[in-house]
Amino acid sequence: TAAMAIVTVLWFVAGYTLSFGTSGAATNGFIGGVQALFLNGVGVKTAHALTPGLPEFLWIGYQLTFAIITPALIAGAFAERIKFSASVLFFTLWHLIVYAPICHQVWGGGWMGELGVLDFAGGAVVHVNAGVAGLVCAIVLGPRHGWGRDNMAPHNLAFTAIGTGLLFVGWMGFNGGSAAGANEIAAVAVFNTLLAPAAAAVGWIAVEWTLKKKPTLLGLLTGVVAGLVAITPAAGFVDPRGAFLIGLISGPVAYVGAVWLKHKLKYDDSLDAFGVHGIAGIAGALLTGVFANAAINPLAEGATVWKQAVGLGGAMLWSAVGTFVVLMICKYTVGLRVEKEAEIEGLDYSQHGEAMH
Repeated sequence: TAAMAIVTVLWFVAGYTLSFGTSGAATNGFIGGVQALFLNGVGVKTAHALTPGLPEFLWIGYQLTFAIITPALIAGAFAERIKFSASVLFFTLWHLIVYAPICHQVWGGGWMGELGVLDFAGGAVVHVNAGVAGLVCAIVLGPRHGWGRDNMAPHNLAFTAIGTGLLFVGWMGFNGGSAAGANEIAAVAVFNTLLAPAAAAVGWIAVEWTLKKKPTLLGLLTGVVAGLVAITPAAGFVDPRGAFLIGLISGPVAYVGAVWLKHKLKYDDSLDAFGVHGIAGIAGALLTGVFANAAINPLAEGATVWKQAVGLGGAMLWSAVGTFVVLMICKYTVGLRVEKEAEIEGLDYSQHGEAMH
């Protein structure tokens, strides 16, 4: 909720124009301009050049939802140990220093878009960006007290299932809406967004059942999310056969990221922001270059794995460096981590004087 409030205000003030405005020739490849600060010049009759058939306020509101969800995903990596003051400052600086530039570079007329990097609904902009940032946060903050020793499984799988269902419904809007109209590309994007997570859930469960001898609800739900993440960059560029294979591959890949890699490298990514969103996002973005089909979307013409890899490399580097800089600013101003006693007591009570029952 804090991320929603902060990012919405920032989007109105500067985030939108930095993401989708136009700056000078020397800088436009990396960041937008400031001509629409406080939505200056936007009216009920205006439209953005990217979506000339839509009212600009609709485009602004739609893109705002991507801007909100990205830092919220990062919060899953540093949950249960960061100061609220640090999270507020982090969300503020990260939106301006990391999210807005990467959004512009991919979607707003920057260098990745000019290169031909395909990202239909936020593979690089949202999921890889958030996943890499989450990994940096997890490493800098260090593990929660008791991590690797205490049971930190989800306390309520019913809530997890409900949340996954809500995500699934919302994802239809993200992916279908990225067609900017009720058209044939929106239709295939929505169908692909149904098919890929189903295939990913099958892939995750097949690995989990084989290795651990028991299939779990948590594994099934995580596989669904991995498939949703992986199909996001590809949804309006691939046919259902491509979507099926992207999902089937991304489930096991995310399993490796969330279950094996995290413990092998010993970083505490609380809700697997990197293991699921980062790893599945990388897989989906690269596979978009493999399965992109110009018969589905003419914009897929000329897609290659190399272009996708170059774009991912740029997004990951910007996210990693920018996130580290923001964390250092937080560390040396308000501080990053709560005291051990406050963490054990629980942040709901120690930071906010509230308790969840």
